[in-house]
Amino acid sequence: MDMGGQNDLERLMMFEHARINAEAEYANNPKDADNLTKWGGALLELSQFGDINESKNMLKEAVSKLTEALSINPAKHEALWCLGNAHTANAFLTIDYDEAKVKFDDAFLCFQKAVEECPGNEHYLQSLASCAKAPELHKEIHKHGGLGQAQQTLGGGSAASSSAKSSAKHKSSDLKYDIFGWIILAVGLVAWLGMAKSNVPPPPPR
Repeated sequence: MDMGGQNDLERLMMFEHARINAEAEYANNPKDADNLTKWGGALLELSQFGDINESKNMLKEAVSKLTEALSINPAKHEALWCLGNAHTANAFLTIDYDEAKVKFDDAFLCFQKAVEECPGNEHYLQSLASCAKAPELHKEIHKHGGLGQAQQTLGGGSAASSSAKSSAKHKSSDLKYDIFGWIILAVGLVAWLGMAKSNVPPPPPR
């Protein structure tokens, strides 16, 4: 478990470092769409840490940077894909279904355009397919009590029943992080860093 915490801390530091670098680079060249995409991608990753409100603020900022990147280069598929993921994550954090549906629709358009710009990209195709199912997933999650409750369902096999109650309050931000991470995974998000290296080996089946 310590190992997981260590990994999370490393990821947090890595993406925070990427965000700071991108911010510094932006001061030198505000018209660099690549840099804005990296900045938005780092914010998207950082949105998985902290509480729900912090996540929403981070996602809002990510959307702003990615939109700015696309205003410079509308065909930038990495930015379109990241923006789609930001809209999707935002939608899952939105309790009202109609409001969330608008965000899912925005995400779908971004993924669709990313696929048009870079046909055959597996990540984009997977995200597009998953996004089509996302509204139903949203309904299910919120019908069963939202993010915290879904975590218990997902945790299922482990030590769900007895320890879930005692650790629920204690680890509320951990629960939120886990489910948030799962949701993002469910809609086809892989780290933008991996995308930048373009030739990432697929994750092991287990």
